[in-house]
Amino acid sequence: MAKRRGGASDEGLPSREAILEFLRDHPGRAGKREIARAFGVKSADRIALKRLLRDMAEDGQIEGRRKRVQRAGHMAPVEELEITGRDRDGELIASPTDWDVALHGAAPSVLILPDSSRKSRMPVPGVGDRVMARVREVADETGATHHEGKVVRILDRRPRTVIGVFAPRPGGGGVVHSVDKKVRRDLIVAPEDTGDARKDDLVAVEIRKSTRLGPPRVVVREVVGDMKSEKAVSQIAILTHGIPQPFGEDVIAAAEAAAPAVMDGREDLRKLPLVTIDPADAKDHDDAVHAAPDADPGNKGGFVVTVAIADVAWYVRPNGALDRSARERGNSVYFPDRVVPMLPEQLSADLCSLKENQDRPVLACEMAIAPDGRVSRHRFFRAMVRVAANIDYRQTQAAIDGQTDEATGPLLDTVLKPLWDAYRAVAKARDARAPLELEIPERKLILDKTGHVARVLVPERLESHKLIEVFMILANVAAAETLERKRTPLIYRVHDSPSPEKLAALADFLATIGLKLPKAGVLLPHHFNGILAKVEGTENERLVHEVVLRSQAQAEYTPENFGHFGLNLRRYAHFTSPIRRYADLIVHRALIRALELGKDGLSDRAIADLDEISAHISATERRAMAAERETIDRLIADFLADRVGARFHGTVTGVTKSGLFVRLDDTGADGFIPASTLGADYFRFDEAGRRMVGERTGEAFTLGDPCEVKLVEAVPLAGALRFEIVSEGKYVKVGAGRKAGGRVRSGGGARARKQGRR
Repeated sequence: MAKRRGGASDEGLPSREAILEFLRDHPGRAGKREIARAFGVKSADRIALKRLLRDMAEDGQIEGRRKRVQRAGHMAPVEELEITGRDRDGELIASPTDWDVALHGAAPSVLILPDSSRKSRMPVPGVGDRVMARVREVADETGATHHEGKVVRILDRRPRTVIGVFAPRPGGGGVVHSVDKKVRRDLIVAPEDTGDARKDDLVAVEIRKSTRLGPPRVVVREVVGDMKSEKAVSQIAILTHGIPQPFGEDVIAAAEAAAPAVMDGREDLRKLPLVTIDPADAKDHDDAVHAAPDADPGNKGGFVVTVAIADVAWYVRPNGALDRSARERGNSVYFPDRVVPMLPEQLSADLCSLKENQDRPVLACEMAIAPDGRVSRHRFFRAMVRVAANIDYRQTQAAIDGQTDEATGPLLDTVLKPLWDAYRAVAKARDARAPLELEIPERKLILDKTGHVARVLVPERLESHKLIEVFMILANVAAAETLERKRTPLIYRVHDSPSPEKLAALADFLATIGLKLPKAGVLLPHHFNGILAKVEGTENERLVHEVVLRSQAQAEYTPENFGHFGLNLRRYAHFTSPIRRYADLIVHRALIRALELGKDGLSDRAIADLDEISAHISATERRAMAAERETIDRLIADFLADRVGARFHGTVTGVTKSGLFVRLDDTGADGFIPASTLGADYFRFDEAGRRMVGERTGEAFTLGDPCEVKLVEAVPLAGALRFEIVSEGKYVKVGAGRKAGGRVRSGGGARARKQGRR
């Protein structure tokens, strides 16, 4: 048994400092298990240790990579690298393949040392290869440091795909400007390797071996399109994030071979008038709902709510081609111009989709709702349904508000009104539970036929949205409760409470606008709701919602339950969207196993893999979010590209030593104002006050301030906007920002010259 190290806290957990010291002593070799063993953390405290490590990761102190834990921003002694090019002397240059640019800045370059061993039989590595290398940091005579690496194994010699913009060269061939920040040099395309690429085309290229001197050579494998072509922008995100796109032939064959489900012992709910309520542009329907007064005398005034979910598990059997593909993808990815589905369209948009007036298999949850909104009992069962109507949120809301149409008119009294009555009862229990009431408007891009943004809008939040949301949450909770009662392993959807460091930062921010974070006891969602209520209707409302959101932990999937802080629930699982989330399919299979509903339940092998599956689908979810966000940023930057010089109203959403981040009011577009352009003054970053303060004038730009800016640059390929401030900041006492932060020399621009004359 490993000897227990010092530095443990009173709770039996090591301190952050002790963990960092341990990682310094064991670089690249420590995982969560090794840390627990080294500090003698008992089984009962393993979840608490996992939370501590996650908090340290969120705060940028450590990072987890390939089941290792290490200090953030540091490479391991043996690191996986990708050879990206050559330096001026012809030596190979590489970068770590698993490096978070957003957290640690640009990935470090590693000079690959030539192998001088005569006994080595390893092939000579080249540009595009992935390798394992021993890495060390070396200081030169000036004290400057750089990284050197010696290749110990070549992992993959397949050419690497890079996305970039093609430009022809006068003498033939062309050059590709990569969108990948790791590829810092232009890529040369020989005349015979340009394919059909033309000027300004977005192309996918493969890096080939380069000559000893000069930039890497590439071959054009695909012309994605150009910035004017439909779907080209989302294709950049798909390719750069490695999102699987075409389904394999075996997957397509399995989907095409699927036949409609039969009753096979299912309950017959085909006469129950279930309805799906989705966005107007929904391409699949995986949940349907129905409500009616409960006939049970013991639940007088209560309701019976049925939530029917597409029985994807019937079609996607464990370890088959469809299952392997769905697991790899993890989830569907939604772009403004397309969807990259988790399942082939034969299933996602047809056999699994709960289409109007067609027989479809479901896994149903029937819940008895008491008059006060509490769930008094629930049961899960397999059934066959025939949905009465596919309607959208606006239709549904309009019908309840007295404006029915051809679809909703016949359903109003018998289907929609009972749903609303049940919803109002459930809303009482929801309000009593007091989940976190964050309202963050989401941008919706309306595209024209060419794939360009026609307009940007924020969809109205309707009561019909909330109705579906509360019923889905009830079913998700019921699934977790059933599986816990049956002692069947599952994947939970968890959301931890905010870390002490994030709460401290939030408290500092709230103090700048005259608000206080409660100090007594453990903070609960209703404490945050109290803060949000105080800023309702004020100029700080939107900003405070966003800052409170940033203080929260990130939700994830895990077989270990530590509750859902935001929803204020002790147990929660994702059950209601198996067409687009693999986590829900796992929960369906767990219910089938626990309740003996068929032979296609969760296998012992899958149970053993739940840790790995949870980590993978959490990662694919983050990948999808990043790809979706980057695509929106690129589309909006393209939308604004011809408006350089125009003025916009916005809000300061971030303050750093390097400048201000501003979000435009009309489009929600985010852009940056370099500190050097703020005005003719020395500006200091006041960290506590979240502001930049002019040393001479006292002019200050603070987080949350409304402002007017001028667009000076739009780079669609990078999704980047650069602004210049044109409105004046607020004035504070000179010297108010001197205690913290760096001194920033502010420079030119029309506004700076004007200020300099004042």
